[in-house]
Amino acid sequence: MEFDQHTLVFLVRPPDAPELSPEEADALQDAHLAFRADLRDQGYLLAGGPIMDADDERVRGVSVMSVDPATARELCGADPAVRAGRLAVQVMTWMVPAGNLRFEKVTAPRSIAEATAD
Repeated sequence: MEFDQHTLVFLVRPPDAPELSPEEADALQDAHLAFRADLRDQGYLLAGGPIMDADDERVRGVSVMSVDPATARELCGADPAVRAGRLAVQVMTWMVPAGNLRFEKVTAPRSIAEATAD
């Protein structure tokens, strides 16, 4: 059997994440969303989004990247939320049977306002 390899990135909240005011947290989230949308627009991010109802509440989001793990680690390390210490990156390779997954090009929100708009 043949397998496709995909690079997964988990975004996790580190135990020493800085506390931010609501305004600072919103501004950082907008910068994070815009950065992730840029990765999608450039073809590096195939799919991604927040994690809800996780057994481990530190896990905040997951991404499927089109690049090798080292490149994914470098790209995601430039995320404003990672640089600010609010998120940390865990990178791994995920193998699935060849042809099992297909990704469509979709628009990603670039801000909290876009993400919550009807």
